[in-house]
Amino acid sequence: MSRILPAFLVLLSLLGATAVQARDAVVVELFTSQGCSSCPPADEILAELATRNDVFALAYHVDYWDYLGWADEFGSAAFTARQKAYARSKGERSIYTPQAIIGGTDHVVGSKSMKIANAIQRHSDSPDPVTVSARRKGGRVHVVAQSTSVFDAPAVVRVVTYVPEATTDIRRGENAGRTITYVNIVTGWRDLGTWTGAGEFSGSAEVPADVPCVVIVQLRETGPILGAARLR
Repeated sequence: MSRILPAFLVLLSLLGATAVQARDAVVVELFTSQGCSSCPPADEILAELATRNDVFALAYHVDYWDYLGWADEFGSAAFTARQKAYARSKGERSIYTPQAIIGGTDHVVGSKSMKIANAIQRHSDSPDPVTVSARRKGGRVHVVAQSTSVFDAPAVVRVVTYVPEATTDIRRGENAGRTITYVNIVTGWRDLGTWTGAGEFSGSAEVPADVPCVVIVQLRETGPILGAARLR
């Protein structure tokens, strides 16, 4: 059974609006599974990354390990499809867990902490071409994005929602008998539209006030992440 732990939320209110925001960080996406015995070390690395202000860490739980006898309660076919789309963009024929994707472009084994750190540093050294601002108002997240140039392909503007932390007692499968705490567990996303970088992008999506999210502007949906912002 999963025990969702309460998150400590800070809401700054002004005329019904809130603006708790972090920007210009490197997005790290971990594809993981409760049914994969190699994943716990990667989950721990992601938990460490989640404490940093310069990293937006997100855990996508896939569903293709469920056949081993333990269905990942956070798993989704949509997350598996996203990982497959990343693989196709690199010309790869197979997928695996744990896999970390940094900035939308660097594909690294999720338990290789030094390789992940080096990839994060490379992306940190390159300023984002897109500035993303996000704020809450009336149960919605409002997003504004600006670019220094027009893109060579459409970019997707997406609001990714997540659960900050949850602990699971795993009773079957490769991790049977283990109790594991997971962080920044992706629950889904809402696409606000596509954008060429021309002019200013503006959009909004319904997101409950107690649900944290990361706004991502990503070229071709599985290409480079051009900018991001976070609301907790």
